[in-house]
Amino acid sequence: MDGFQGNTGVIVIAATNRPDVLDAALLRPGRFDRQILVDYPDYKGRLEILKVHARNKKLDDSVSLETIARRTPGLAGADLASLLNEAAILTARRHKGAIGNLEIADALDRVKIGMPKRPLTDSIEKCKTAYHEIGHALLQTLLPNTDPLDKVTIVPRSGGIMGFSASVPDEEVGLETRAKILDIITATLGGRACEEVVFGREEVDDGAGSDLQKVTRLARLMATQLGMTDLGLAAWESPNNEVFLGRDLMPTNDYSEDLARRIDRQIRAIAGECYTKAKHILQEHRPLVDRLVEELLERETLDGEEFRKLVAAHTAVPEKPLVGAKF
Repeated sequence: MDGFQGNTGVIVIAATNRPDVLDAALLRPGRFDRQILVDYPDYKGRLEILKVHARNKKLDDSVSLETIARRTPGLAGADLASLLNEAAILTARRHKGAIGNLEIADALDRVKIGMPKRPLTDSIEKCKTAYHEIGHALLQTLLPNTDPLDKVTIVPRSGGIMGFSASVPDEEVGLETRAKILDIITATLGGRACEEVVFGREEVDDGAGSDLQKVTRLARLMATQLGMTDLGLAAWESPNNEVFLGRDLMPTNDYSEDLARRIDRQIRAIAGECYTKAKHILQEHRPLVDRLVEELLERETLDGEEFRKLVAAHTAVPEKPLVGAKF
């Protein structure tokens, strides 16, 4: 690969999912000097992939591959293949002759969230899970800058997931406003906030652990990379500040301890303000929260359209564009 040998007809191809840690010597001209990024497929790409994997499967006439493609941004080709395979397995288990929209929806949950487990028995744990998920779902519906709700459920999933509220993701990712990030943080804190509003601070449980990690990540992003706080228009950290393979195991920062303390204060301030807002909204709509929990406990799963109708019967719901038609 030094450019002086008579092997100009030889092409060496390599692949990695961590190009940020490659040695610069590998990327010099004459070596691996051509880089091709293989990103996640867009809508048209997902549609063509689905057509390939659907060739040997019998789909119900009501199933639209276009709708599935619009509702699966962020899924790779292997994910889409697994989606249709899971749907086919569910169809066989339910003794149906063709894959229907219900099987597609259940298979999508399995691919993105995990395998369903036995439903919770009627207990305080099930009740608290319902309030937690309704807190998320109601704030996702009432806040103007969040993605529209797709479904909310208290059916447990593998990996310790007791329930979840999912939104319809936006195809265009990357240009997020400060208002949207703050609303996402507020909705993410909705589960813990609802637990505190209903059961009191001493009765909140550990179910919001992953929510708090997401909140911290987003708030830190606002403070250290996006210039969206009082720290000013500066990027104190880079997107790839975490090191890997033979280097230090901890993120490296080039700022002072004083600035690190100010960043921590900004993160806590953002989380605190959003948490206060979440509690205020849920307290203001407490009768609606109880009504939605009763419905969720009875049915265990509510899709986004049903949920919005229930909410709209009690208060105004912001208009949000939906991606494609629902299953």
